[in-house]
Amino acid sequence: MIPRYTRPEMAKIWEPENRFRIWLEIETLACEAQAELGVIPKEVVPVIRAKGNFNIERIDAIEAEVKHDVIAFLTSVSEFVGPEARFIHQGMTSSDVLDTCLSVQLVQAADELLADLDMLLESLKLRALEHRDTVCMGRSHGIHAEPVTFGLKLASFYAEMQRNRVRLAAARENIATGAISGAVGTFANIDPFVEEYVCGKMGLKPEPVSTQVIPRDRHAEYFCALSIIASSIERIAIEVRHLQRTEVLEAEEQFTKGQKGSSAMPHKRNPILSENLTGQARYVRSFCIPALENVALWHERDISHSSVERYIAPDATVALDFSLRRLNGLIKNLVVYPDNMLRNLNQMKGLVFSQKILLDLTQSGVSREDAYRLVQKNAMKVWEEGKDFQTELLADQEVVGALGEAKIRESFDLNYHLKHVATIFKRVFGE
Repeated sequence: MIPRYTRPEMAKIWEPENRFRIWLEIETLACEAQAELGVIPKEVVPVIRAKGNFNIERIDAIEAEVKHDVIAFLTSVSEFVGPEARFIHQGMTSSDVLDTCLSVQLVQAADELLADLDMLLESLKLRALEHRDTVCMGRSHGIHAEPVTFGLKLASFYAEMQRNRVRLAAARENIATGAISGAVGTFANIDPFVEEYVCGKMGLKPEPVSTQVIPRDRHAEYFCALSIIASSIERIAIEVRHLQRTEVLEAEEQFTKGQKGSSAMPHKRNPILSENLTGQARYVRSFCIPALENVALWHERDISHSSVERYIAPDATVALDFSLRRLNGLIKNLVVYPDNMLRNLNQMKGLVFSQKILLDLTQSGVSREDAYRLVQKNAMKVWEEGKDFQTELLADQEVVGALGEAKIRESFDLNYHLKHVATIFKRVFGE
């Protein structure tokens, strides 16, 4: 990832120092378990624990020659440990180290992302409660439909992000597995106790059947969860981008002092944050397909998954971490214009109450087909001639004959559409 979109806390997880430190801990814990089993002398374990270290430049130099990263690492470690290093990696294979380490890193990344989600959920909740009764236009197909509240929009986003949190927590649980089972996963040269011991110390569960790698359906689930979160971020970003359009202007990203919107047009205030989030979402989603394709490996293993995971694991988690933080700031500082919301709602001169009139007519005994015809006939005058919907209905003798003037006027009531907002909020927030 480029520094522009990288938070140090997430980047640290994917730096070589952290990766090799996890490798060293896995190898050292395996030695502890092997010593308990009597496979290696107990007295070598304190030496390995005390002297165990590595040099990243040295690892890179060795790998350039041997073309194998784990061998290069083990050689570097042996240069620090000395003769006792011959007991390191007993009965293990490279994937035992690589896959178990990747699981640890993905768990670490998930914990960062879960914290990000918690912050975003809190911001969404606060803004939803703030605007629970802020009336605005609900739209379908981008066209005015019926009244909602801005708080309901935010409550919808909150509920979706809650589901995303559940998904990510489940993906974290399922990726938190380790494998120390040796070549082709049969434990032929290493006791299953070693796997149980290492995994227990690393906060993982032993993989039930690891072949020689941890099955990649676990990783696919993880990256699909990230992709869904990214799509939810884009859904919110798209809403903000529409609401900030000049002819709509119901909400707007905060425009800070000294900020400039265009190199050519000094008046511009562009939705750059939400546009950026739309692009970030496309990027994160792109990693879903290679993760799914990694599921199908040859026989007990191949390494066709390895190169792509070296890209997508850091890139997807770093990009999503940045996106969640950026979205949180956007929501916290979002400028809302209730007056513009009402102005837009009234722009169609009462058409938003067409369904209520339709239902009133059917309740009064008019067939649905005739009721639809009567309502649409008067609605088209608003669209095409700029008439007022209520005025046209009151001038229509068929409608007045079925409903009466008082009932028609009564049906143009915003509160009718908002009477269950509190119920929805209780479902979402439990308050």
